[in-house]
Amino acid sequence: MFAKPIKEIAMISPFVKVQREDFDLQAEIGQLTSGRHDIGAVVTFSGLCRDEGGTLGALELEHYPGMAEAEITRIAKLAIERFELLGLTAIHRYGKIPPGENIVLVIAAAPHRQAAFDGANFVMDFLKTSAPFWKKEHGKDGEEGGWVSARDADDAARAKWAGNT
Repeated sequence: MFAKPIKEIAMISPFVKVQREDFDLQAEIGQLTSGRHDIGAVVTFSGLCRDEGGTLGALELEHYPGMAEAEITRIAKLAIERFELLGLTAIHRYGKIPPGENIVLVIAAAPHRQAAFDGANFVMDFLKTSAPFWKKEHGKDGEEGGWVSARDADDAARAKWAGNT
């Protein structure tokens, strides 16, 4: 009896960037999908800065350079492997971000929609709880607010992926 050939799967490398400047959603989608005919679904998540009922002037995000990129890359590689994604982009901003501006972008590309949805959700659930970012609120009235605490809802969202860290 002949053994079946082992299919070699090239590991897809995610595109991860932590940057001060804004990003262009359409340009990032184009970068990920250009010339690709094996992609059947692209799911994007773009997180924006809320104004918190008109009281927030800006959200200041700080990160641990090098460590933030490494942790997001680790999370992205897990998503690629688990959901057999064909591509993944994760961009997270830092600095003072006013309401209405982009904070984070995740783009997951896959042969089918469910894998793309699951991959994007997985990355966001882990990014919210594992990536070393700190958020400080600055009031519209000029008052400096406190550091934003982690939310129980974010921990609960991550818990649904138990065993995949």
